[in-house]
Amino acid sequence: MDLRKIISLALAMTVPVAGISGCAKKKSKTDDDVSIVEVEPTTGETTEPVTTSPAENYPDYPISYPTIEKKDTGDLYEAEDAKLSEGLAVEPPQPAEGEEPEEDTEEKQEEEEPKEYSGKGYVTGFKPDGSTSVVFKVNAPTIQHYDLSFCIASDKEVECQVSLNGSEISRFKTKRDGDFTLITLYGVFLTNGGSEIEIRPENGNVKLDYLKLSNNTTLSQLSYDAKDQLVNANAAENTKKLMTFLTENYGETVITGQYASSEENKELDLIYQTTGKYPVIRFSAIHNSGSSFDDAYKDIDACADWYRKGGIVGLMWYWEAPDKKKPSVYAKETDFSLSDAMTDIDIAKKSQEEIRGLFSEGKISEQCYGLILDIDNMAGHLTSLRNKGIPVLWRPLHEGSGDWFWWGADGTDAYKWLWKLVYTRMTEYFELDNLIWVWNGQSADSMVDAKTFDIASLDIYLSPEKYFGSRYEQFAAMQKIVGKDKLIALSECSSVPDIDITFRDNAVWSFFGTWYGKYLTDEKGEYSEKYCPKETLIRTYNSDGALTLDEYRELTGWVEPEAPADHSTQAPTETEPAGTETTKAEPTEAATEKPTETTSEAAAEAEPTKAAQE
Repeated sequence: MDLRKIISLALAMTVPVAGISGCAKKKSKTDDDVSIVEVEPTTGETTEPVTTSPAENYPDYPISYPTIEKKDTGDLYEAEDAKLSEGLAVEPPQPAEGEEPEEDTEEKQEEEEPKEYSGKGYVTGFKPDGSTSVVFKVNAPTIQHYDLSFCIASDKEVECQVSLNGSEISRFKTKRDGDFTLITLYGVFLTNGGSEIEIRPENGNVKLDYLKLSNNTTLSQLSYDAKDQLVNANAAENTKKLMTFLTENYGETVITGQYASSEENKELDLIYQTTGKYPVIRFSAIHNSGSSFDDAYKDIDACADWYRKGGIVGLMWYWEAPDKKKPSVYAKETDFSLSDAMTDIDIAKKSQEEIRGLFSEGKISEQCYGLILDIDNMAGHLTSLRNKGIPVLWRPLHEGSGDWFWWGADGTDAYKWLWKLVYTRMTEYFELDNLIWVWNGQSADSMVDAKTFDIASLDIYLSPEKYFGSRYEQFAAMQKIVGKDKLIALSECSSVPDIDITFRDNAVWSFFGTWYGKYLTDEKGEYSEKYCPKETLIRTYNSDGALTLDEYRELTGWVEPEAPADHSTQAPTETEPAGTETTKAEPTEAATEKPTETTSEAAAEAEPTKAAQE
């Protein structure tokens, strides 16, 4: 037996690292309205313990955006007066130029239905191939955020693309009741003067009446007064300190993060070589079966090493389903059904011996038994970090609102049941006090009990040609779902957010985590500008609004630890908490008897097949 696979709850040595403390990073932002500031380049040396040097040292970039002047407005732009694609028509038909409109007699007015539209009519005749559009030329009175309200009707659900000065800013779907309805995009930033707002129905015809421009008030209502109290009342001191740090910095700075594809950290090194800065958070995806199973041990060691260097550890669970033949994460690639695993029996705090008894008696299914074995295996890995005193941003069951992953494919009830099982077993049975729980359900329907997660996050991927900006609309929507007590984070993204625009739009994510592979590198492993221009990456990592590893270590009082002593002949420095059952060391047994240890053909990059809604 591979000795590395003997996962014990008391075999990990303590990593000597300074406790997490300190205050928020000082920024140039002093009030709500920040003017553009020009700075001269400066040079400086990095303190990072690396073998490669950055290509160049860059200056600090102050947070800068135009001064916002709020002003109430309610300008209405009729669709029939806008620029129309060829083939579109105004209904009811308008009189030709120079022709007098037909007079309405009292008798005719009584016969007609009440008028449902404003102005002289509405625009219709949109082609189902998305080739027709209406362009409104608006004149914003001041530089500020506006709400764009479209009065629109349709007999079916039609997806509409909205662009500002040629760049897509949002999409929405119409109702299908045939009635004119206001559909509003909140918080669109416009400079004073002329702008072009284009609406393009992509898969059907609509009736478009008008566009209304009004002052936005919702973005100013976003709050950063989240609570730092962890949902696990028995959380370890280091875990509490990390949560306090995250909370104190919330709204003040965006904490940088990058996913690593392996323990070599080549992506993090590339960030440093490109920007002169390291991210604070090392994110990675940990596997539980198949060909990647052994890599989990290497990754746990890499997590411990990153924490030893003063960084923050973030882990997501790339959970291959407990299916003997098809242990994939993707619903379409496995026969595993979460619904078949669900049970009314409270199994979360039962020992493996008790679980086996329920399985042998036919009281729980093989699928349910497999889930417990997987959870216990993963608890072993996390226990290794717990015993080293390492807090973890822990994100299981990611993107749970869709049907692309098996844990979301059977509906929200099944998803919520599994979340509760994972949370309760890891927190109460295995007493993992080092986890900060990150819920990544992506929608209100998949919202789990607020008492079982600390941070709400979103995964947002955009196609290469789209500018990432701040994604303020998703930020605001998530805060509306979870409330103002929770931190909001960007747990996966295809590009770094624009820090200036993030503060301009008042959508200051707690942290971000850029995915690896094509989102960062090309085929040669060199930096790729496909999803993020190099200048954008450099400006983000050197912005006063972004927190990087060197700054985080300074704020937390990090000191480089001495080389670990040789403990090969010594007793473990940490032991099981008093009153703990000996059966809690059973992840070892699960690793040997787990019936799903087969080779996985999951993609090496583990890239998401479906991104969050743009």
